[in-house]
Amino acid sequence: MQVVVGRVVKAHGVTGEMVVEVRTDDPRGRFAPGERLQAADPRDRSSRREVVVQTVRDHGARLLLRVVGVDDRDGADALRGSLLLVDTAALPPIDDPDEYYDHQLVGLRVCTVSGDAVGTVTDVLHTGAGEVLTVRTGEDAGGAGGAGDSAVGEVLVPFVAAIVTEVRLEDGVITIDPPDGLLDPA
Repeated sequence: MQVVVGRVVKAHGVTGEMVVEVRTDDPRGRFAPGERLQAADPRDRSSRREVVVQTVRDHGARLLLRVVGVDDRDGADALRGSLLLVDTAALPPIDDPDEYYDHQLVGLRVCTVSGDAVGTVTDVLHTGAGEVLTVRTGEDAGGAGGAGDSAVGEVLVPFVAAIVTEVRLEDGVITIDPPDGLLDPA
């Protein structure tokens, strides 16, 4: 399995550098010179090529990345929009029992403390205020009972201890204690 650690936004200059939007909490480790990444077309992730990081430097909240074999603007432009991926096996284990990689949470079923199905986690958003789970609700996502039987939609659940009471990776379930109104349709 592979996870996204960055996305090529655009070429920068004429020497092959690319502006990269960072999607990892360890950019120095993931984009260190010599690191091997997979550059995948976002529309067809099976279409990919290996790239090797040559240089990296800060560029505001983004990085300027140069990869081996890309020496001009045309080569960098050819990678525009590419997702940069690493194998999950290359990720270090997490020591904190209350922290998770995004890929571990996506696909988990969400239910309330009373056992009502809510839906399935489809994404983890990283905001200035913290992480938020995107949960697809409705009959296609939640199973039998409760909020999962409503029309298909989406709710955002703040990933905080006051709301997310339990994550059981081995069972594929996240239990939440939603405040009033959190699961109401918009």
